[in-house]
Amino acid sequence: MAPTPSLMFTVRRREPVLVAPAKPTPREVKLLSDIDDQESLRFQIPVIQFYRYDPSMAGKDPVEVIRKALAKTLVFYYPFAGRLREGAGRKLMVDCTGEGVLFIEADADVTLNQFGDVLQPPFPRLEELLYDVPASQGVLNTPLLVIQVTRLKCGGFIFALRLNHTMSDAAGLALFMNALGEIARGMDEPSIPPVWRRELLNARDPPRVTCTHREYEQVPDTKGTIIPLDDMAHRSFFSGPKEVSAIRGLLPLHLRQCSNFEILTACLWRFRTIALQPDSDEEVRLICIVNARAKFDPPLPPGYYGNAFAFPIVVTTARNLFENPLGYALELVRKAKADVTQEYMHSLADLMVTNGRPHFTTVRSSYLVSDVTRAGFGEVDFGWGKPVYGGPAKGGVGTIPGLASFYIPFKNAKGEEGLVIPVCLPSDAMERFIKELDNMLNNHVQPTKRGFIVSSL
Repeated sequence: MAPTPSLMFTVRRREPVLVAPAKPTPREVKLLSDIDDQESLRFQIPVIQFYRYDPSMAGKDPVEVIRKALAKTLVFYYPFAGRLREGAGRKLMVDCTGEGVLFIEADADVTLNQFGDVLQPPFPRLEELLYDVPASQGVLNTPLLVIQVTRLKCGGFIFALRLNHTMSDAAGLALFMNALGEIARGMDEPSIPPVWRRELLNARDPPRVTCTHREYEQVPDTKGTIIPLDDMAHRSFFSGPKEVSAIRGLLPLHLRQCSNFEILTACLWRFRTIALQPDSDEEVRLICIVNARAKFDPPLPPGYYGNAFAFPIVVTTARNLFENPLGYALELVRKAKADVTQEYMHSLADLMVTNGRPHFTTVRSSYLVSDVTRAGFGEVDFGWGKPVYGGPAKGGVGTIPGLASFYIPFKNAKGEEGLVIPVCLPSDAMERFIKELDNMLNNHVQPTKRGFIVSSL
């Protein structure tokens, strides 16, 4: 069955309820780290998981199983049941009130098969599968998690979640979700105990910015906003062994051993630049999210569920990105990843407290990529097995919509393992992006200068 982007169905929701920890938890205030506490993370991230019917679970209701497990899991992850407050210097902290997280029970008159062979963003009727509860969208003084469990006609279900990003990154959220799955399957406690320890990523005293952080430099956006939000096209692209091999074959020998992430990122950055048609002298910026957990000596504790990543950036001009071979972009991607060290993370925390917790640069030609293949969303099992799809609910999320793409592990209709990558662009730019991508994959040629406008737009 082919994907059905226009699939229509009805979702019947019960009133949202607060699920509090099953036992009393400490009433205290816990400071977020100075990596958590930056303007770039003051938004909500949506995640969605699709599960098939499992005959061995007949008679069990996923809504009730997950609701009960959630209350038990919040005993261990009790800060999630609190509310964010803001103190002096915009410092964020969790007031561990034990009020709970929002939980929504729902039913949909649709089967999993009706979604088609390929489950990937953008998902039809996402706003019904993850309801935006009124007055819950803020960062401060609102529930830190919203969870909706939607039963399907086939006996399968959809688990959707929205998280205040200041609390956790993808890896930290996946720790919580896997703990929830373990307890739903009957465990008494998570196999990996959660670790708060946010002070590990606090600024030094006194703070000293020792590294260059161009990702936070203040640059006037002279070309206007990156995307007209009323004309945004959302598409996902599959990249498997065949697609990566085609790109790898275009590279010089010394670059063919680069990782799939590096190769795909260089390629997508270049195509996206072509599609947006910048001036030749316009600066273009690539931001790579790099998980820094293993960069520390000793590494951060396995149960650390705070934000532990950086936004390293590389900057060049559209002309340089365009007129050089693909290997030029690839070398820049590798440089960005290599920038992140333990010292870089300490310097970044110091920058936050000395510069007012800024947002990363979001000029017209910024592009952010995040690899969530190792986060663990695809392992979350509530008793019905692993999800058919598990990961970000859409691309382009953030305080500035349209900037971000995620690399999500995926199996296509042919059974090939690879990645699905959501991309957001204006409709006309999306057409150019698809054309360039198809030309390279089908004809094995590097991108051309088609669509590149030298004169001012």
